[in-house]
Parts: sequence; C-alpha cells; structure tokens
Amino acid sequence: MSEQTAGTMRHWSEVAEAVRATRATSSKASIVAGYLRSLDASALPVAAVFFSGRPFPEYDQRVLGLGWRAVANVVQTVAAAADDAMREAYDRSSDVGTAVSDLLTAAGHEPKGEPLRLVEVAGAFDALAAIAGRDVRSRKAAAFAELLRRADPLSARYVTAILGGELRIGLREGLLEKGIAAAFEAELAAVQWAGMLTGDIGRTAALARDGALDTARLALFHPLKSMLASPVVDEAEALSRLEPPVWVEDKYDGIRAQLHVQRGEVRLFSRDLNDVSPTFPEVVKAAAAVPWTGILDGEVLAWKDGAVLPFLQLQSRLGRKKPSAQVLAETPVIYVAFDALALGDGASGAPAEPLLRKPLHERRHRLEALDLPGTPGFGLAALVSATDASELERIFAEAQARGNEGLMLKDPSSIYAPGRRGYAWLKLKKALTTLDCVVVGVEVGHGRRHGVLSDYTFAVLDDRPEAEEGALATVGKAYTGLTDAEIAEMTRWFEAHTIERFGRYRQVEPTVVAEIAFDVVHASSRHKSGFALRFPRIVRIRDDKGPTEIDRLSTVAALHERLQVAGRFGVLTDEAADGTEYAGGAGEPGS
Repeated sequence: MSEQTAGTMRHWSEVAEAVRATRATSSKASIVAGYLRSLDASALPVAAVFFSGRPFPEYDQRVLGLGWRAVANVVQTVAAAADDAMREAYDRSSDVGTAVSDLLTAAGHEPKGEPLRLVEVAGAFDALAAIAGRDVRSRKAAAFAELLRRADPLSARYVTAILGGELRIGLREGLLEKGIAAAFEAELAAVQWAGMLTGDIGRTAALARDGALDTARLALFHPLKSMLASPVVDEAEALSRLEPPVWVEDKYDGIRAQLHVQRGEVRLFSRDLNDVSPTFPEVVKAAAAVPWTGILDGEVLAWKDGAVLPFLQLQSRLGRKKPSAQVLAETPVIYVAFDALALGDGASGAPAEPLLRKPLHERRHRLEALDLPGTPGFGLAALVSATDASELERIFAEAQARGNEGLMLKDPSSIYAPGRRGYAWLKLKKALTTLDCVVVGVEVGHGRRHGVLSDYTFAVLDDRPEAEEGALATVGKAYTGLTDAEIAEMTRWFEAHTIERFGRYRQVEPTVVAEIAFDVVHASSRHKSGFALRFPRIVRIRDDKGPTEIDRLSTVAALHERLQVAGRFGVLTDEAADGTEYAGGAGEPGS
C-alpha cells in the first residue's frame, strides 16, 4: 500500500471497519499499529486524533456547531432523499453514521473529485469551527454538504461519526495508545505519559514516530484528564483495597474543575475538559489575584453563609456564558481545592513545577502552603485519617448528613494518574434509603438501548392536604438497575399500556411499582412534588405491590428535612476552619 492510498479518508474508514469487526482487543491494537506505521508525517496525527473519536485533539475545545437536524437536512439534500429519510434510516440502525452511509448508498452517490484525504477532512473541520457571523447555520450546512459530496458512502459514515462524537468501533483510549506504542516500538508508559501531558493523541503519535516522547512537557491552559476513583460498596471493601490509615474527604456534590493560573491569567476546566471560566467569573476573579502559578484540582460548589448549597441550585449556573447579577447573587460559588498538580512562585515568572509524580502527602503539603482558607473565593477540602471500618462508618454518616454524596478515600502515597481509574483513590457511596414508587412515564432509550423503553419517570402518592385523593407527584427519573431481559419484558408491557405519546416519551398507566434507591433528596421545581432524588437507580420491580401501596410525598419531605443539617465541616475556609481537625500537612503517609 502506498502512502498516498494510506492517507485517504477511505482507507482510514476501511481500517475503522476492520477494528469494529474485530472482537479481540489485541487484534484491534495490531490493526491500528500497522496502519499508523504506513502514514506520512502529515496524515499520522490526523488519523490518531480521528481514532480517538474527535474532530480535534482532546485539549482543543472548538465545536463544529452542527446538530442532528442540520446533519439530517444536509444528508437528505445530498442524497436527494425525502424529508424524514434520515430519521427512518436512524431508527433502523440506531447509528447516525450508518444512517448517512445507507442513504448515500441507496441514492447511488459517487464522490466528486479526487479521493478525499485525511488532511483535507481535518482542514474542513477547522473551517467549520471557524465559521461565525451572519448566516452561520446555512454556511456551516453548505460547508458540510461540500465535504459529503467529496466523500464515498463509507467515508461519509465515519466523517459524520467523528463530527458528532459518535465513533463506535470499540477502540478505547488504552487500545489506541497500545497501537501507537506497537507501531513505533515505544514504551506504552511513555506514550501514556506524553498523551496525558499534551492532551493531544495526534502529537503523541508524531512524537512516538520521531522517538521524541521524552520531550513532551506539561503546559498550563492545556487541561489534564482528572484522576478517577474506583467505587467500593462498603467500608470493609475499602480497607481491603487501601492499607490503613487512609485519607478521607467528603465527596462533594458539585462540579469537578481544574484551575490553571499564571500571572493573572486564569482558566477553569470541567471534568470533560471544557473551558467553564465564563460560567464562574467570581472564581476567575479570585484566582487572578493569587501570588502563585500552577494547576489545582478541585470542585466548584454552590456556597452561601458557610455551607454548601444543593447541587440542583448549582445547576442554575451551568451552561451560562455570562451569568446575570441576579444569578450570581442567588447562587454564589466557591472553589474548593483537594490536590495540586503543578505549583510555582508567580512573582518569579519561573514555570510551575509538575507535581504529578509526587506522592499525595507531598502534594497536599504544597497545597496547604498556599493558605487557601484565607483566600477569598477559595476553600480547602477538609481531610481526616481513618484506620478501621467503624471510623469510616461514622465519617460517612456525617458526610451524608451534610448533604454530600459520600466519601473519597485516598492512599497518602499515591501519585496523580490523569484519566486513570485504579485503587489508589476510592469512592464510597451508599443509598440513603429506598422508596417504592409508581412508574408514570417511559422514554425510548439511546445507543444499545435504542428501540426499548428504558428511562422511567416515577412518582409517589401526593398526600398534601390540597391534593386530590390518589394524586401522584413525580420525584425523578431512573434508567439503571434492570437487566436487558427485564427491560425488554417491561417494554412489551409499557407499549401495551401506553396512555399517550409525546415524541420519545410515553405516558403509561400508573400500575408498575419500582423500588428506587438514591443518595440525596433535593428541593426542586422541576417536579410536581417539589423534590428530586439525586442519583436514583432501580433496585427491582415490585410485583408484590400495587400503586396504592407506594410511598408518600410526606416521607420524601421528611427525608429532605433530615438532610437540612449541613454543617461547615468538610470544607475549610476563612469562616469555617476554626477548630477543625484534619490530617493534612503531616508530610508522611498516614500521620
């Protein structure tokens, strides 16, 4: 195969098809390795980025601005198909890319011009992202249409999948990294490290090809992936994973956020690496005044009068590029740090020192030296040490009473592993209790659950004095907990007992009782009940109970009242730190 052939979108798509059709993970990595090895310097980084399922490198937060309707209209135009053809094709396959390919194939579509090359597709994505000003929608649609006209049906399938972030070929990030390592005879750990530092798998592939992985450097304002925690079911399992004593923090019910600061410039990134700085201007303003430079890992919390506000209140801030003065006043926030990934002296102008490979107890010591509790707009995660299950049980109960999700348990000697989930960090969550609720609505699922009714809206009996006898009040929606077989069985029942259809939503006869577990009860205006269950999941279908035997709204209200005892412990600030004992700053694991 020539480099010219290898650099086409068609051949990339054929390789993607081969990867998708292969079940063995080792074979997937081998296919990718052989292909990457064949590419020239211009095509290699593009191919690697596309295999990650993105149009741009991970750190690059540009958006293409083409939603489902725009894509459907363009495809139908190019294929000269009926107005609803795209929807019908999608209903058959549950995959946007496949729907595009099917429509173009049925239309006898032939690509225009020379074979479409990877670098041309990358250039087209750049151009799409750059379109702004007047007639944005029509200009983006015209640019996408021209790209499709250049593509054969198979290439169009994958162009659309990458554009929409819906590449489904079973190529996880780890397998792509293995493919790069195998292609260029590089150490896998070196590939992983370079990819983490750069946030660019395409550049990482190029560095591996050139034998230059060791030149990758940490750069501020290129967000790192968050280190992840593995779930444990109880205190005993936690202590079987971590050698006591373990460090314990509240698991906050906020927004995970990575803060980058350098000489007055500030960026705040969400867990999915999106820049959320405009959403939280008070955090940015506070950080612009600090005398240090570096990267912190932490949580944005709704915070008022020295206590954490419910997550639902924080949600009013999300997605707002420019929160109003009223929103800022109603839902103030604070940045609570729990880790330091890089730190330096802002006054000297020297680059921040990477701390990722330093043990947690050293990173915590450096973090405490910043005196965040005395800095307006900042807090420091309170930290305690536990040695046995009874201590963990007590600490968990206290955290849950404060309205937090549970506990984070950490090995004091652990390094920071961006994007990795191991047993150095654990998360302990438990259901507050369970409620028996009746299902009042269901929705058509997405992805592998396309074609079945898997999203259940549930309610309790409304026993408020003003409510009619037998009235129901919704308290949430759940889509996890049942097996595929149970969902299929329930789908048949709900289809036969649908009262009314509203698009993907079905109002159903309120007959099926489900036991629902959840972590927290929040006040909410989204539901008729005035409450919402946080992290609800279906425990089982209660065939032994009828709709008159479900729980009542007064029970939900009582549970909510129990949680309104949120104290100041769990976050150290200038107003909440006095008299709080914590295990930070000790300098040695477990001290």
